[in-house]
Amino acid sequence: MRSRLIYVMDPMCSWCWGFAPVVQALIEQARDKGVGAELVVGGLRQERTAMDAAARERTHSYWHAVHEASGQPFNFEAGLPEGLVYDTEPACRALVAARSLDPKSAWDLAGLIQRAFYVEGCDVTLAPELVRLAELAGIPRIEFADRFDSQAVRDATAADFDWARNLGIAGFPTLLAEHDGQLALVTNGYQPLESLSPLLERWLEHNAHA
Repeated sequence: MRSRLIYVMDPMCSWCWGFAPVVQALIEQARDKGVGAELVVGGLRQERTAMDAAARERTHSYWHAVHEASGQPFNFEAGLPEGLVYDTEPACRALVAARSLDPKSAWDLAGLIQRAFYVEGCDVTLAPELVRLAELAGIPRIEFADRFDSQAVRDATAADFDWARNLGIAGFPTLLAEHDGQLALVTNGYQPLESLSPLLERWLEHNAHA
């Protein structure tokens, strides 16, 4: 019998950035009962052209909504760097590469990518930027770069996207709780900790075996 949390997210999803402190608290709550957590990437957007002014304005409106709901910081002035092609696959693939090397580092890298994008105004679709952030997460630069570029990690990233899509997950963040292969939905979309913690606690009481 095995229990785990599955966090389906995209590091370039603003609601996932808003949810970051909440999911961290929920993961710690589960860990206290002997239940671990795994990270799955969702593949929010695969654009091929640079954002225009209208897209930039629309995205900034989402950011304001997330900031108001969650209190998470955003750099509204320097965010969405000029020429950004809003393709979330490279950032997602970076997390899959990190996960394959060291699962704990993948969580650290997720936070670093989010902060770089939303607070520091960095273009986290670029491989050199992702390599830099991976190194900050404690992953050797050359090892990460090789893994990031590998076909195996490209395939594993696509497999994550397909897994989420096949479950009918259309929005992020999504947090699932699994016990003996049975999935329970904790949340699809942002909710505050005070709403989710009691829900998770009830599930842990029935399914955790610390």
